[in-house]
Amino acid sequence: MQYGENIRLAIKGLTDHKFRSFLTMLGIIFGVASVITMLSIGEGAKREAIAKYQDLGVNNIIIREKSLSDTELEEMRARFSQGLSLRDAAVIREIVPGVERIASQAERNTDVQYNDQSVKSTVIGITPDFFGMMNYSLQQGYFINETHERERLKVCVLGAGIAATFFKGANPVGQMVKIDDQWLEVIGVLEAKSLFTETVGELAARDLNSDLYVPLSLFLNRFTPEKILASQIQQITVRITNSDRLAEASKIIDEILKRHHFNNDDYSIVIPFELLKQEEKERQIYNFLLGAIAAISLLVGGIGIMNIMLATVMERTREIGIRRAVGARKADIMSQFVTESVAISITGGIIGVVIGVLLSLTVTLFTDITTFIRPYSVLVAFSFSVIVGVSFGYLPAKNAANLKPVDSIRHE
Repeated sequence: MQYGENIRLAIKGLTDHKFRSFLTMLGIIFGVASVITMLSIGEGAKREAIAKYQDLGVNNIIIREKSLSDTELEEMRARFSQGLSLRDAAVIREIVPGVERIASQAERNTDVQYNDQSVKSTVIGITPDFFGMMNYSLQQGYFINETHERERLKVCVLGAGIAATFFKGANPVGQMVKIDDQWLEVIGVLEAKSLFTETVGELAARDLNSDLYVPLSLFLNRFTPEKILASQIQQITVRITNSDRLAEASKIIDEILKRHHFNNDDYSIVIPFELLKQEEKERQIYNFLLGAIAAISLLVGGIGIMNIMLATVMERTREIGIRRAVGARKADIMSQFVTESVAISITGGIIGVVIGVLLSLTVTLFTDITTFIRPYSVLVAFSFSVIVGVSFGYLPAKNAANLKPVDSIRHE
């Protein structure tokens, strides 16, 4: 009965002073909305990072040719290093323990033509194991297989961006595209991929949807490298069966390549799993800082609640005295005013949740920033608003409960 009466009085207090109550809630509303929006931005960034490293294969070790100038390449060749080669890949497969799969790839930036259209693309020569090691999915057709590689067939798999540009919704499988003087049959189209918006080690930032894949044997036989002194291949991807052995395997690979390359620093080793763990730690700190900054506005909202409740106690001093005179206990008075402050914070929290969710969706809709709303962020923000209401409503409620009944009744 007492709780019901307190809630009724709290609602009456809010409705009797609508504008003042709304202004008091603003701090809570903006605080909750900003916490949800900030955390959703942080979570979206985290998921994008995870997807990026999953595309690289979290159990993979990537050996990448370093980007060198012509002068640097000449110096490396003068010191007997021929750069990354298929021989390196063969030795790694033979010596390194725990190798499940290994894929070599060569690359070249060039134009791809279809009818009278032309687009810039990275043509990538791959071995059949490549698609099995990467988190790539097909939209249409099928991947390059052992037969294509063995017989040097003139086939290719298109990135989603090239397919959309050339074929605009039509089926590309079976169509012919041209690279230099070579005509290639399209056998598959990949699902759209997230963009590399930053460089990961020596992995060049690029639009993966503009890549085109051909058998490595065909690439090495038919396409000339961009630079005369370029390596035979540009990347070796090694999958290790146990992720706990990645660091150990990478050290062995490094020792092998140092010997083969005569200690020339013309390659880099990237471990996506280690990068992913580092990224997750950084994102956790980032999310914490975002949440903490947004939570400050909740504290400001709490101070606003305290100020208004102190003013309310002063306004209702006579009412408090009358209630005490007819038998209300201190606990009853405290409960009444704490309930009013919690009612303000809960109402503001609910409005803040709605605005926060809408803001997160709006950010995704109108910007390139991806957001993701997790239920826990909504729960944390709302719970914190209730805690703020209880905490900052306690002092005014205690002041109200400690008023002497006789003095309160005489108060004007």
